[in-house]
Amino acid sequence: MRELHVVVVGKLNVSSESVQHGVEGLMYLLTESSKLMISEVDFQDSVLVLGFSEELNALLLQLYLENRKEVRQILSKLAPSLPHYHNLEWRLDVQLASRALRHQVKPTVTLKLHLEDGAKRSARVLQTDPATLQHLIDELERALAELKSSHCRRILRNIK
Repeated sequence: MRELHVVVVGKLNVSSESVQHGVEGLMYLLTESSKLMISEVDFQDSVLVLGFSEELNALLLQLYLENRKEVRQILSKLAPSLPHYHNLEWRLDVQLASRALRHQVKPTVTLKLHLEDGAKRSARVLQTDPATLQHLIDELERALAELKSSHCRRILRNIK
């Protein structure tokens, strides 16, 4: 592979970094296109902005169509297996008093998050106060609202 790299650099009269960046760019284009299983038209639109010749665009399309299923299979084998949500149990505990302080209110929220990873199940116990939980909820709602914004929708539409 190293010999091919030297021959390509010599024949094109470009730096090795340019060749490396070109190969990495093509790899990224093909893997992301295969991952999203974009249509022929979407792939052609993506390649069109690169400024290649029509002949090269057709070759890239042919390369994509011939190899996208194999690329997806390889990517699925490389993808990490992450646990996902199965169930959630929660409990609110309130300490009303102690020996030292007779009139204190100390609420605690306990969450038991059940996760599933294939056939394997696990549970995580989390404990927090209501103020921190409310802050977390607010941040998640803000993130969801941002996802619904026109700017974010435009970006997601271009990714898909």
